[in-house]
Amino acid sequence: METYKRFLKYVSFPTMSDENSETVPSSAKQLKLGEYLVGELKSLGLDDAFMDSHGYVYATLKKNCEKNCPTVGFIAHMDTSSAASDENIKARLVKYTGEDILLNEKQNIYLRKCDYPYLENYIGHDLIVTDGTTLLGADDKAGIAEIVSALEYISKNDIPHGDIKVGFTPDEEIGRGADLFDVEKFGADYAYTIDGGAIGEIEYENFNAASAVVEITGLSIHPGSAKGKMINASHVACEFDALLPADELPETTEGYEGFHHLIDISGETEKATLTYIIRDHDDEKFEEKKQDFEKAANILNSKYKDDTVKVTIRDSYYNMKKMIEPCIYIVDRAKDAMLKLGIDPITVPIRGGTDGARLSYMGLPCPNLCTGGNNFHSRFEFISANDMEKITALIAKIMADTVKYEK
Repeated sequence: METYKRFLKYVSFPTMSDENSETVPSSAKQLKLGEYLVGELKSLGLDDAFMDSHGYVYATLKKNCEKNCPTVGFIAHMDTSSAASDENIKARLVKYTGEDILLNEKQNIYLRKCDYPYLENYIGHDLIVTDGTTLLGADDKAGIAEIVSALEYISKNDIPHGDIKVGFTPDEEIGRGADLFDVEKFGADYAYTIDGGAIGEIEYENFNAASAVVEITGLSIHPGSAKGKMINASHVACEFDALLPADELPETTEGYEGFHHLIDISGETEKATLTYIIRDHDDEKFEEKKQDFEKAANILNSKYKDDTVKVTIRDSYYNMKKMIEPCIYIVDRAKDAMLKLGIDPITVPIRGGTDGARLSYMGLPCPNLCTGGNNFHSRFEFISANDMEKITALIAKIMADTVKYEK
């Protein structure tokens, strides 16, 4: 089956995760795709394919050679972001010739070149788009489709390979994808997440990440007699945000530059809450950013009264670079496979996170490879069907290359 056709089947399953849920997976609908994938993997000869009670899908394509090859894993996530609807996705194939793409005539929704100038890189490609009202789901059903299609190619053509492990996770989009991943049972020496962007991307650096919740306790007094007495928690919240570095925001940074990002604010006179994420690739700068929050709290507690501002910071994940560098050969092997297929490797830092970061700290070195997708978490998400086929070939090449290496 062509990879894009498999992908179109997968996107028919709504799989949005739910950050407000305490269950695993966070949404039951993810299980339906998991069940379908188990059946598909078994049909390809991966007889041990199963889904555990938490919605994680595991399977093995057993080795067909005598060499002592490394066991390599491939991982992608089943859930989609809550940034746009996952229901009733109307995906279609468009031959792109360089013009703006009309996604939805009724609502006058276009995928415009002026908004996404890199569209010119896809002239002549068959692009998969939506009707502009939902996500597409290439993040990360494209990764799943490419992995399964590579397994199909390897199996049907009886290409020699070592043991190949595959894992499909729930809840990556809400930061829980690696929570209950069974690294020991998975049994890979190293793995790749297939969860990146444009073709050629290979990533083994990601942000260090933390969350910060700032709770502000005010003092409510009748406004007619409030002078010198009232502490307006909402005003203090504004002061707190103003004390953080104004040039360290998502909208003012790029590349290796870190940021703090205010993602939610609520308040009244007596209570206010600010919720932030904190990101930086550099360990020292990451710690400095967290200290900025404590300093701001101290300033305001001195200005008003003790315990006016309470800051709670929790680390989320760390830069996988320090875990990958000791075994950088796994990145080099992926680059070598790309070059053999005429794909130019592009090493870029992830301005975000990936299951691979946490898995690397859990003992499974796991850099991230491209899917070919663009505009993730957006109604304007699209992917090249042509690039999906190339990435399928890339994954198959990495699988076949296991026979080149000794464990």
